[in-house]
Amino acid sequence: MLSKVKSFGLMGIDGYVVIVETDISTGIPAFDIVGLGDTAVKESKERVRSAIKNAGLEFPIKRITVNLAPADKKKEGSAFDLPIALGILIATEQIVNREIDNYAFIGELSLDGEIKPIKGILPMVISARQNGIENIIVPMKNADEAAVVNDINVLPAQNIIDVVNHLNGAGKLNIHAIDIDKLFENNMEYDVDFADVKGQENVKRALEVAAAGGHNCLMIGSPGSGKTMLARRLPTILPAMTFEEALEVTKIHSIAGTLPDNVSLITKRPFRAPHHTISNVSLIGGGKYPKPGEISLAHFGVLFLDELPEFDRNALEVLRQPLEDGIVTVSRVNATYTYPARTTLICAANPCKCGNYLDETKECTCTPKQIQQYLGKLSGPLLDRIDLHIEVPSVKFTDLVNREEGEKSCVIRERVNRARKIQQERYKGLNIYSNAELTPALIKKYCKLDDQCSDILKNAFERLGLSARAHNRILKVARTIADLDESQNIRKEHLLEAIQYRSLDRKI
Repeated sequence: MLSKVKSFGLMGIDGYVVIVETDISTGIPAFDIVGLGDTAVKESKERVRSAIKNAGLEFPIKRITVNLAPADKKKEGSAFDLPIALGILIATEQIVNREIDNYAFIGELSLDGEIKPIKGILPMVISARQNGIENIIVPMKNADEAAVVNDINVLPAQNIIDVVNHLNGAGKLNIHAIDIDKLFENNMEYDVDFADVKGQENVKRALEVAAAGGHNCLMIGSPGSGKTMLARRLPTILPAMTFEEALEVTKIHSIAGTLPDNVSLITKRPFRAPHHTISNVSLIGGGKYPKPGEISLAHFGVLFLDELPEFDRNALEVLRQPLEDGIVTVSRVNATYTYPARTTLICAANPCKCGNYLDETKECTCTPKQIQQYLGKLSGPLLDRIDLHIEVPSVKFTDLVNREEGEKSCVIRERVNRARKIQQERYKGLNIYSNAELTPALIKKYCKLDDQCSDILKNAFERLGLSARAHNRILKVARTIADLDESQNIRKEHLLEAIQYRSLDRKI
């Protein structure tokens, strides 16, 4: 009396096949689950026992052993409830279906047999398709999320009786499908717009460059100058997400449990703005049971760190490697997890405690030592990884009362889209999406300078005391500015604009 049922576990942001093996034999009644399961998996036997009995089915009073193979991988969560229950019912011949190999089962069971939703359904269904499984039975509330995946039959079920009847031929579960195109219809509608911002044209230009090339950006200015307002409008000028990008972002949010209700696919670029009291683990990912952090939840979107000097210095320093590599690697005794982290980092900071150090109209009350201590958390290596440093001046009264509407986000987004298309054509086949991701070898190939530009960059390098990394960042930004200008070569004016975005940290 042995049965084998397919289910799925999670490793990082990917799913993997788990074979739920159930053996029922005579002996002292017992119910054991082996295979390196966590507490939720071990408690599954109580939920399964009650669900089978309360659904009107027979629970065997025998020795039951359930193995979750492969046994050397850690299993987490309640998604194995349904396959364990079905394994018992198949082993006791309450379910007779010779095509059970074409099915996979995922779901948590309540005590009355209802199938409850789980986290991470999307990567599991993707893995099922990759492994050639034709049908997958999922909780009803996870149906829309699972149906995003094509070429696999998604069969949502309300309770365990519906699944038993379907497998025995006494009833039928309907294949669930959704319209992917409809999900993308309203993905560029926002409640905010760059036209709301009065003045600050130089900052808007810098954010346009950041959006066009995927560059990290730091805004420093006095309180009330509009730093947060500008940052929250950056997603409105970013290019629309592709289906592949949306799928990867949704996988991350599904695993983290942050996927909004009634949302099957995230079609807008994410915007994450964690509070400055956030811990290292929450920001970067990890924990006892590793989960993606804020930098991964902002994948293909924007991670906004407001009041940057207020963040714990250690939390800021752990950002250095992910910003450089675009991935986060979390190592544990049992496994190593890798989470994608291709995000645009936008930071805002006051220049000092009182906020008036760079304000020409107000007097700063901070001592030089206080200013140094306040900005001391912004280390040189971290600033080197931020491409654009922008000074945000206080807004003038004439700009505030000016009734003339500023440039709308949709107009700026058109220019950004044109620049991104140029980059996509240039880097086709290189697995690179923007200029910010260029490697030193590719910088040498695609960011060539003439003699005049080389002399300008040499002077800037020596006068500003720039690092080698800052040198490469300038070239990347200049390449983006040239793309916005639809220029094949980097010209003098492109390079000069890129250099001015590196001078602020040296000034402070």
